[in-house]
Amino acid sequence: MDKFKIIGKSFPRFDGPVKVTGETKFLADIDMPGSWVGGIIRSDVPRGILKNINTPPEFDADGAVLVTAADIPGENFIAMVRSDYPALAEKEINYLSQALALVAAPTAEALASAMACVKAEIEPLPPILTIEDSLAGKEIIWGSDNVIDEYHTERGDLEKGFAEADVIIEGNWATGLHEQMYLETQGMSAQFTDGKMELIGSLQCPFYVHGAVQKVMGLSAENVTVKQSATGGAFGGKEDYPSILGAYAALLAYKSKKRVTIIYDRSQDILVSPKRHPSKSRYRMGLKKSGKITALDVEMFLDSGAYTTLSRVVLQRTHLHTAGVYYVPAIRIHSRAMATNTPPNGAFRGFGAPQAIFAMERQMDKAAETLGIDPLDIRLINTLKTGDTFPYGQTFTESNNASAVLEKAAELSDYRAKREKYSRQKPGRIARGIGIAAALHGGGFTGAGEDNMGTTAKVTFDGEKFRIYTSSTEMGQGAGTVLPMAAAEALGTELDEVLYMVPDTSKTPNTGPTVASRTTMYAGKAVVDACSNMKDTLAKWAREKNLPENKNITERAKEYLKDNSTLESLGYNLFADGCSWDEKNFTGDAYRGYAWIANVIEVEVDRSTYEVTAKEASIAAELGRTINPMQAEGQLSGGVLQGIGWAHIEDIKVDGKGRYTASHMNSYLVPTTLDSPSWKIALIEDPCEAGCFGAKGIGELPANAGAPAFISAVQNALGVSPSEIPMTGEKLFVLMEEQREGN
Repeated sequence: MDKFKIIGKSFPRFDGPVKVTGETKFLADIDMPGSWVGGIIRSDVPRGILKNINTPPEFDADGAVLVTAADIPGENFIAMVRSDYPALAEKEINYLSQALALVAAPTAEALASAMACVKAEIEPLPPILTIEDSLAGKEIIWGSDNVIDEYHTERGDLEKGFAEADVIIEGNWATGLHEQMYLETQGMSAQFTDGKMELIGSLQCPFYVHGAVQKVMGLSAENVTVKQSATGGAFGGKEDYPSILGAYAALLAYKSKKRVTIIYDRSQDILVSPKRHPSKSRYRMGLKKSGKITALDVEMFLDSGAYTTLSRVVLQRTHLHTAGVYYVPAIRIHSRAMATNTPPNGAFRGFGAPQAIFAMERQMDKAAETLGIDPLDIRLINTLKTGDTFPYGQTFTESNNASAVLEKAAELSDYRAKREKYSRQKPGRIARGIGIAAALHGGGFTGAGEDNMGTTAKVTFDGEKFRIYTSSTEMGQGAGTVLPMAAAEALGTELDEVLYMVPDTSKTPNTGPTVASRTTMYAGKAVVDACSNMKDTLAKWAREKNLPENKNITERAKEYLKDNSTLESLGYNLFADGCSWDEKNFTGDAYRGYAWIANVIEVEVDRSTYEVTAKEASIAAELGRTINPMQAEGQLSGGVLQGIGWAHIEDIKVDGKGRYTASHMNSYLVPTTLDSPSWKIALIEDPCEAGCFGAKGIGELPANAGAPAFISAVQNALGVSPSEIPMTGEKLFVLMEEQREGN
């Protein structure tokens, strides 16, 4: 780290003081005089035919306006991965809470009165609410077989691999819905003036909203501007949904000729926002008595909900992470995203990888138990090593980082001694257990995605400060601090001389979305390139002026502005490594860099109340170059805690009528500081040439292995073997009763 002045130091977050003191203005805090309030008329059935939307004369008593599909000036879909998600239902209704019409009124009271007048006539149809019913084809609601997307991978001789195995182990695994529960709910505001639409809202991806609103409104790119307001958390939940909500606000602003703001309360937010995709999987694994894997056959299913939204790319990530951190010589994977008449599922931290990692890690625990091998040892036997091949054909060229993080996490936690101790504990009300799990996460877009993105950043000098313009948003994860750190290092200046500018599509180049663990790794690299180009500009100018070369860059930039009206440069994330990806066959170099993590979690279980408490968590992570260690440790502990919550208390389902079973924070529990274990964290560095100063992505990795490590610890404590999450107290009760009956 000595070669760096800024990188590798734990600077506090720039947005910390203003958030702690309450100075930060979120969307609901912004004074917008005269803004009308928007609302959505929604379906109360999960599947049906929309016959009519009726409004009586008293509807517009306060001047309220109504927007239906017939009023949309552009195209009636929200631009995402596929153009299948209608902005407003025209005829078919495919999930409960689907938007049928929009209403705006001058006040919240007037809005409530107007919305109560709107009556939708719907002819109900039989819904499909589960993966099983979708697979069975009880009703065909998508294509010919309800399969929204699917991928196949086969590598090696599977028949030979199973024939060589000493034992074949099968497992069925399941994961549930997962609500992001960001602190600030979804919100967007729009105003249409002189043919131009301007939006501001809580979001991750300004240019996603920009593109979606263009399509719905039939406007050109220069006539739409999207600005980010301070965003109180996202975790993926504000990747796609702000495009939907932005379209609603824009349509109402267009119809009413007023500014229109829509901010959900918590119940509304939970009712309609995308969640983590539930999964079902079947694993069949062949192993030698030594614990070495010889073959793996996997079927993986995700519940997409009613439309594609992000399911295609989530499924891709699930598919590519199905074998986890392990080398498998012969493998077959068949993954499918199934349509159901439930709200579309979308992005959540980990983006499909946690579902696959949970299944593979639980399969490894089952194999360890069957063969009588310690769960740590069976993992170390099978981890990917330099020169191994991933199932999709990429050759692994990094160091043996999977083994490194496993060994470090075991050392931090005193795993071996504690596992031996807990295996000999006497029966009693309180049981202790320790579990281990490992995961990887590919940084950035899959395959050629980063090559095609055209990631662009801009750096300017205003006479006093260097300003960074990117579309990479600050949403609580620290981008507003890390990107200036990268710029300050690249420029050779002090950190307080660099400003992060809040994204505004009229001023900011398209750096790509703030997703896929790509901000530090790839947006940061574009920022560094822009800084390098600015330094080149200043150096060339200085040579032309015969000025000394050892001038402080800030002073040199001030001198430059005496001769020139502006100083700015663009930077790009360009690659020269010949990355090879076959999109059709879904094979090749999927990612330029992989981050690695191992978690050891120690739990305490109360046998009388069926409560499970995480007591200690040890995390070892390999992140390439660590830009800001303090922020990295915060990301790691926060993500693992989310995984722990998903594992046992974050319980939400779809009932027989297509409605979520939780509607507020009293019925959907998330871990708080009182549920947080004590933490031990170790950072390992294996710099990645493709990343900013060698950094790899960190945002999603921490969410990948917390749940299986937690469940593994419960198994160690009680001897039961949970196969699905969340493993609530009720489910644990059933498992323990079955155990008693079996004895």
